[in-house]
Amino acid sequence: MKRSLFLLIALIVLAATASASTTLQNLQTAYNGESNAHARYLAFALKAEQEHLPQAAALFRAAARAEEIHAANHAVVIKKMGGTPEAKIEKPEIKTTADNLQAAIKGETYERDVMYPEFIKQARAERNRDALETFNFAKTAEAEHARLYTETSKDPAKQKAAGVKYYVCTICGYTTTKIDFEKCPSCFNPKDKYVAVS
Repeated sequence: MKRSLFLLIALIVLAATASASTTLQNLQTAYNGESNAHARYLAFALKAEQEHLPQAAALFRAAARAEEIHAANHAVVIKKMGGTPEAKIEKPEIKTTADNLQAAIKGETYERDVMYPEFIKQARAERNRDALETFNFAKTAEAEHARLYTETSKDPAKQKAAGVKYYVCTICGYTTTKIDFEKCPSCFNPKDKYVAVS
């Protein structure tokens, strides 16, 4: 009887450890991805400037700021779980701004539709509220980035507009073209948590 109880407890502990390491691994994957997206979008912004496309450059800079916020949020949870945030920054492939916009749409769509939903499902199963929150913040922002990139890619003339500003929530990374609300639609913090990026 004691042996059966011991085995049952051991299996429960083992399952909990395996689950925790799965979420920690997902957080590390997300941290690495967001860190690379930050670097990639800054490089894309420079290319857009070289091509005299200031609106596209501003959008890339705003998204880069959001990705930096996501990485920082993931890092907090990784540390809370006893891990160390690790990112391997790869040299981004830079093409024309039109191509870079398509690459950004592909990356954001993958994160919105595949990566973050899977990570959220796992975090929910483990009842890890911190991971769930940071994954949800990122997923919501990536959905908006995909929309903004798609909209921009369809209007080459708009890409040349100067003086365009984007607003990024410093808490969750949500990105928008105008602040017509009192609270962030993603994290519900006051709108004064937003910064302008141009």
